[in-house]
Amino acid sequence: MVTTRAGGSSRPPYDSFNLADHVGDDEGAVFANRKRLASELGLCEDSLAWMEQIHGRTVTTVDGTETAAAEATDALVTATPGVAVVVLVADCVPVLLADAEAGVVAAVHAGRVGARVGVVPATLEAMRAAGAETGRIEALLGPAICGECYEVPRQMADDVEAHLPGSTCTTRKGTPGLDLRAGLWRQLADAGIGKLGADPRCTAEEDTLFSYRRTGTTGRLAALTWIEP
Repeated sequence: MVTTRAGGSSRPPYDSFNLADHVGDDEGAVFANRKRLASELGLCEDSLAWMEQIHGRTVTTVDGTETAAAEATDALVTATPGVAVVVLVADCVPVLLADAEAGVVAAVHAGRVGARVGVVPATLEAMRAAGAETGRIEALLGPAICGECYEVPRQMADDVEAHLPGSTCTTRKGTPGLDLRAGLWRQLADAGIGKLGADPRCTAEEDTLFSYRRTGTTGRLAALTWIEP
């Protein structure tokens, strides 16, 4: 599932359902928002697994015994029922993966850098190590900045395209751009993932979602998945 900005305790510019504790928001407000998230989903607060996202390709496997966010990682994998793996974004692509038969799920932070260096293939490898099979994995690409809005220098676009084919595009202004969801879709399909879905919303265009590109200082929405106990 994917959250929006609505229904939280945070004040502007984090209004109002900000779930990130690293963006300058009041700690009490973030705590209240995270507590509400768990409650609304029927989960205990300790069952939410968070990570310190750094735009890399490190994947961490968790089992619910952790007492703090996973350090310096951009993907979480679990095979433990009731543990919800969470990714936070405000323009980057949140990728949710699941092999329901094996009981293995993952949440991935795939921004420009992470997508370029292969965080998604690294996550698929970790899922297979936990018992998943590629042909059974389903994927959801969550809301992110769209290619028409994501303007980048030509050299950067070409560099990402060389590592993530299918990601370059032209913005609505006619300038070089990146459509990371398109590149990730192609990467997942080429990896053998047959069940693919995408949330088409653009974070830069949707006021109901957080967007760093649109507003600068802002909160983060969450995408999360778990195995029912």
